[in-house]
Amino acid sequence: MRADEQRLRRSDAARPGPGIVHLGLGAFFRAFGAIYVEDAVRVSGGDWGIIGVSLQSPSVRDRLAPQDFVYTCVTQDADGGETFRKVEIVQDVLVAPENPEAVLAWMANPAICIVTLTVTEKGYCHDPATGRLNLEHPDIVHDLDNPLPRSAPGFLVRALQRRRDAGLPPFTVLTCDNLPENGRLVRRAVLDLAGRIDPSLADWIATEGRFPATMVDRITPATKPEDIERLAQKTGYRDEAPVMCEPFRQWVVEDDFVEAYGTDARPDLAAAGAEMVQDVTPYENMKLRMLNGTHSSLAYLGYLAGHETIAETVADPVFAGFVKRLWRQEIMPSFAPPEGVDLEAYADALFRRYSNPAIRHRTWQIAMDGSQKLPQRILGTISDNLDAGRPCPGLMLAVAGWMRYVGGIDEKGQPIEVKDPLAAQLRALSEAAQTADLKVASLLGVRDIFSSRLAAELAQPVSRAYEFLSVHGARKAVGDIK
Repeated sequence: MRADEQRLRRSDAARPGPGIVHLGLGAFFRAFGAIYVEDAVRVSGGDWGIIGVSLQSPSVRDRLAPQDFVYTCVTQDADGGETFRKVEIVQDVLVAPENPEAVLAWMANPAICIVTLTVTEKGYCHDPATGRLNLEHPDIVHDLDNPLPRSAPGFLVRALQRRRDAGLPPFTVLTCDNLPENGRLVRRAVLDLAGRIDPSLADWIATEGRFPATMVDRITPATKPEDIERLAQKTGYRDEAPVMCEPFRQWVVEDDFVEAYGTDARPDLAAAGAEMVQDVTPYENMKLRMLNGTHSSLAYLGYLAGHETIAETVADPVFAGFVKRLWRQEIMPSFAPPEGVDLEAYADALFRRYSNPAIRHRTWQIAMDGSQKLPQRILGTISDNLDAGRPCPGLMLAVAGWMRYVGGIDEKGQPIEVKDPLAAQLRALSEAAQTADLKVASLLGVRDIFSSRLAAELAQPVSRAYEFLSVHGARKAVGDIK
């Protein structure tokens, strides 16, 4: 820290009391959900301070604690401009492995009305192919027999158990992860685990609990050391935990919160710009398929073609044409849009967002955890197209691109650092097979990702795409899609 720099500090404004516990306090929630909550408090008041929880690493707590849990949200415009906002809604951050009892105590506190989550797909310890809780997951095995849990479902169940035993209403479980029917998914995981621990607890949660589904959207690239240095130079203060984001944001929330809290069931999210709806499913399908599906497709194929970021990828005219074709010929026909939404306009807006050079959203970052993301982002669209008799060669190529990527070697023969819960298994399957057909068949046999029915339908088209990709490279393969 330079002598002329000061550490970021909290203002003298009155703090709202805690009303929310958030599991998984990463960059996305701090650039998204926390902003909405703080805006709601500014407009309508209420004690909706956030107690953050890290379920794994202490790194976020260690960066935020010296600056009293205040951080800067940096909004990056396409023209290179930046706006800086100090965010003060987070009141504390706990590290679950260090003190799970403290986490449960806060979640069971009667002041807490909502528990929000951004734990990524793998954090729900579920089987992506079925949506059910994976009872063989090591953390779930632990949580079945231990009152101090490790997993997100475990913390939810044990905290709800404490509230029931204390005669308190449950908290609303509000997931903010990019999963189809995310509210139903977390409800199913919680009830599966609660039913194994105490069937009467599962009955109480099913009756009294609420798990509204949501759709979240804001591109939030990883913060780099140079971002921290640039912020210090521009503001004169030192922030070790800023978050970067695009100007666009959208939060669609099912307005279904625990009734026992009445008008105090939630912050005034609508006043902060959130869309409160009865059914979020049409918005989920639109975003997961049109944004996340193309993001993942561009990530695997763009990475293989040597592109570092999404903006760089779509600046390549071959990839620009590819993603526009995906939207209009393969994705948009696969689902019904939300009422009043123009999908052509939505696609155009997505392309402008992807093209923002200030948002250095790395293809490698988006490519993480593909075994968890593929079923929701791409395979559902493929399945619907196949059922309707619509060809989808671009999405077949995207699956082949994922298969090449998880093989661990890029087109120049260099190793790829594959970050995925199944990384070792996927690479071993790829390396053990000697031909394109055998590699595809082996990977399609992973039932955590592909159902047997879908695997049979994908075998020939994905094998052809994989063969072409292997021989001609990603850029030529993308350009060849008509």
